[in-house]
Amino acid sequence: MWLNFIVNTYSFMTEHEKNTEQKILDAAEDVFLHKGMSGARMQEIADKAGINKALLHYYYRTKDKLFEKVFEKAFKIFIPKVTGMMASDTPVIEKIKFFIDNYMDLLTRHPFIPAFLISELNRNPQILVSLFEKNVQLTRNDIIKNFDKQIQTEVKAGILKSVDARNLMVSIVGMCIFPIVGRPIIQGVLFENNKKDYNEFLGQRKESIKEFIVNSIKA
Repeated sequence: MWLNFIVNTYSFMTEHEKNTEQKILDAAEDVFLHKGMSGARMQEIADKAGINKALLHYYYRTKDKLFEKVFEKAFKIFIPKVTGMMASDTPVIEKIKFFIDNYMDLLTRHPFIPAFLISELNRNPQILVSLFEKNVQLTRNDIIKNFDKQIQTEVKAGILKSVDARNLMVSIVGMCIFPIVGRPIIQGVLFENNKKDYNEFLGQRKESIKEFIVNSIKA
């Protein structure tokens, strides 16, 4: 009986700790979204998570460590899916469509990402480089280099126009990010602050980006 009590107590505490950490990450994402990295305060995150600041520091000693965890959590599903697709023999156009679908879904679920990128570009660009090197690992896995080789192969086969992989990816990322970063203007001006219409626009935008990019590179 005592053994069962100890096991059940341990299981409860483990689940309780998981719930607490999830509350912290959800609260942190919300605060980072609205305040940016520089404006976010650990006390505000603790208050929003419904815990005291000491407990927050028990889980995450610094704000940088907390943001890194939030960032990793957002990308942990996206990165394996996309890197797996990019490493496959799938045709370039299908890879592009897959990337746009998943990247737009990521940004829609975690709008703090583009907002954070914009706010930190001038303040501390090195933290962005470090986060992407650790989580995305484009250089380490030769993703862009191999993608460019595949593009050039399809160019020679008459499937695609000549295009540089880096230039292509920058165009795709920029077109995906702006509707999220520019939400206050786009939703406020173009959709008269109608959230439903704006969200429907994002779904349509995904298809528009795919069509635009594909048509621009097809031979």
